[in-house]
Amino acid sequence: MTAAPVRLGLRENAAQFGLLVAVNAFVGAMVGLERSTLPLIGQEDFGLGSSAAVLSFIVAFGLAKALTNLAAGAFAARAGRRRLLIAGWVVALPVPLLVAAAPSWGWIVAANALLGVNQGLAWSMTVVMKIDLVGPRRRGLALGLNESAGYGGVALAAGVAGWLAASLGARDVLAAAGAVVAVGGLLLSVLFVRDTAAHVVLEQAAHDPAGDRLPLRAMFADATYREPALRSCSQAGLVNNLNDALAWGLVPLFLAAHGAGVAEIGVVAAVYPAVWSVAQIGTGHWSDRVGRKPLIVAGMWIQAAALALLAASDGAIGAAAGAAAVLGLGTALVYPTLIAAISDAVAPVARAPVVGIYRFGRDAGYVAGGLLAGATADALGYGGAIALVAGLTAASGAWVARDLPGGRAARAADRVIGATALPAGRPGP
Repeated sequence: MTAAPVRLGLRENAAQFGLLVAVNAFVGAMVGLERSTLPLIGQEDFGLGSSAAVLSFIVAFGLAKALTNLAAGAFAARAGRRRLLIAGWVVALPVPLLVAAAPSWGWIVAANALLGVNQGLAWSMTVVMKIDLVGPRRRGLALGLNESAGYGGVALAAGVAGWLAASLGARDVLAAAGAVVAVGGLLLSVLFVRDTAAHVVLEQAAHDPAGDRLPLRAMFADATYREPALRSCSQAGLVNNLNDALAWGLVPLFLAAHGAGVAEIGVVAAVYPAVWSVAQIGTGHWSDRVGRKPLIVAGMWIQAAALALLAASDGAIGAAAGAAAVLGLGTALVYPTLIAAISDAVAPVARAPVVGIYRFGRDAGYVAGGLLAGATADALGYGGAIALVAGLTAASGAWVARDLPGGRAARAADRVIGATALPAGRPGP
């Protein structure tokens, strides 16, 4: 029986694309289970009095995820996307066991380091594989659907975990639900996901059949400081995850300090990723039509306004939920658009390593956010920490407005950083 021909496009690869959407919902759920409960477990089960100590789990998560993103991007072509995806789920299996059995907070921190490896491998590969499948024309839509599924999983798991934890105990909920999600994600990946290496070869042939990747060191320099299109996106990604670390680790403590219960905190923790999830389906597609820059700049400034509103809310649940919704809208404008902008600027053969470099820098924002938010909250209080991060987010948006090339969405055929030779075609902006 002859194998089906390899074709690029969302419709042409709908079944495999849809499967990867489902897998990424499982990936997001692994993190969402912790969003409304784990900071409170640190205070209530382990007696942690310092915000910096509580947020140490986010620092471990961010460091492990950032380094794994870098490695996954570098080895994706050599090891295969599917193998790395499966490896990510294998690493996730011990996480619920460690949470359930933890005699000290150090075990929780170790579990979150493994969770960071899981996210770095599994989420990175679902992102890259979807980009591989659809080709350049509908990249923003593909990334919007991917991130929507992932953060839909985050939102649903955060809301359900907060609701169940109010009556069943937070650690029991995390352990049981985490085991179900990890096993489910592993089975889907092993049984049904196919690798996308042939799609990369097909797209690269349309660019430059003889082209090859630059060394990783050169691509790292391009992605972090040398190329304006990449460096502006990289810093925005880092700041975006810095404020996400604050939303994950500090907001539950902020609300609890003002008398909110676990179920109420779960609602606020779910609103933010829920709005983010639903809205970015449209924002990803929108960026394909109007360009990446306007959405990124607007999104960073909307995030800053939402954090300022949260800082001024005094922990009132209604105001906090409204701020969370606005924060989700701003993040929806930014999150898929940044990865699409990165992918626009690199050759297909360099896509996985450059996206890995971007995600390395972006997820270093969890480390920076956990350290900065924890230390600032201990020194200035929760409101002061939130206001500081709001200011940094506004400054990041200004950086993008100044540094990122404008115009309509660049196509991969127009601009190919990360390859040894430029393809034929018109020059980029």
